[in-house]
Amino acid sequence: MDIHEVAGAGVREQREALDSGAVSVTELVDATLDRIDAAAELGAFIRVLREQARAQAAEYDRQRAAGAELGPLHGIPVAIKDEIDVAGVVTTFGTRANRTPVVADAEVVRRLRAAGAVIIGKTAMPEFGQWPFTESSTFGMTRNPWDLGRSTGGSSGGSAAAVAAGLVPVALGGDGGGSIRIPAACCGIFGLKPQRGRVPTAPHEHLWWALGVVGPLTRGVLDSAMVYDVIRGSTASDRFQALDPIMSFEEATRRTDRVLRIGYSLRSPVPMTKPDPEHVRAVEDTVALLAGLGHTVFEIDPDYPDPTSAFFPQFFGGVRAEAAVVDDPGLLERRTRETLRLGVWARRAVVERAIRRGEVLARGIDRVFDDCDLLLTPTTAIRPPVLGVLDGVGSVRAQLASIPMVAYTGLWNVTGHPAASIPSGVAADGLPLAVQLIGPANGETTILSVAAQLERERPQPRPPYRIPL
Repeated sequence: MDIHEVAGAGVREQREALDSGAVSVTELVDATLDRIDAAAELGAFIRVLREQARAQAAEYDRQRAAGAELGPLHGIPVAIKDEIDVAGVVTTFGTRANRTPVVADAEVVRRLRAAGAVIIGKTAMPEFGQWPFTESSTFGMTRNPWDLGRSTGGSSGGSAAAVAAGLVPVALGGDGGGSIRIPAACCGIFGLKPQRGRVPTAPHEHLWWALGVVGPLTRGVLDSAMVYDVIRGSTASDRFQALDPIMSFEEATRRTDRVLRIGYSLRSPVPMTKPDPEHVRAVEDTVALLAGLGHTVFEIDPDYPDPTSAFFPQFFGGVRAEAAVVDDPGLLERRTRETLRLGVWARRAVVERAIRRGEVLARGIDRVFDDCDLLLTPTTAIRPPVLGVLDGVGSVRAQLASIPMVAYTGLWNVTGHPAASIPSGVAADGLPLAVQLIGPANGETTILSVAAQLERERPQPRPPYRIPL
């Protein structure tokens, strides 16, 4: 296999090539850096850690030559969304207002390094991850590898573009209202939002209070599971902690012995929001595929609660908390300064009440899973929009533009349930389709099992983008 074929492959394929000696870590990292440089027009990366990555690769090659025990991600290049700390690098949160490098890795990055991953760079996001569109006045627009004039979604759009284009096999993202699932859907890749508390947010107590979680974006389900088995497990400093799963996530991708009850619904938790006909078709096609796999599939009408009173205090409070620690607040985008003015009421006591309200909603929505093991819905209501959604608009108009993107995803951040965006083919417009699978509390292994079955029956094609090497 050519080195660029390896560099454009997934986690499993890269690991096999490294284990067989077909390529060295240094060769893989050099090819990865070449691909990132050649695809700069995508705007996926805001900083590439060339020297650090090459030094790390050389050290891993020395370890292999010395017969050292190798971690499960030995030599795999990984990109990191720029709200997650990497030692010696500024955590920008998508803004020019930060300029001081952090001293230490976030716990999740430390675990990746301990497993042998090579941290290759930081990926683009909108300022503080506020929007489901990866556009900012600091770093510009991130382009979708399926159509360079279309949005990647957000806020983990840089991570999604990097994975979809084959620049890296995995990139970490964060999800506070759909920010893993939405860009995964727009870019035709797999993205699982884990159960709240599954992955550590340390050194921070929380990510957007109870809304935000960290997780990988990958092209395949198994790759996601392999990374989750490295990074999952909360720490003593994490405010939220999840129950340990009954099996490894990787093991769950091989499980086919359960006939599941899968409910599906096209109704949005947000009133007056209708899914695009292509998204309706994607759900209907997936229903037929699941039934063909032997599962019991039926339409349901979930009694969705209104999450507004729980979501918005945490949204505004999360942006306020991150903006409070930047070096120069005067350099924040005008739109963000408007968000901060609109959210001045979202103080700690208000946020704490919102968290408690979310816990009540979670107990109520749990009743959906009395009747079904998983819930199937669209991931987004609309197709990936044309770039420039945020051009010249303030916070209020940006929030209104965000509604059809987050309509199916935001509720599950409020309740903390796991949910995944699963590729489901290509629409007539040439852009990818996706569906969302939501599980009960701590139900990631059930989601992964079904997602892997769907992937085997319906492999997702790669985008038409070709890296100009």
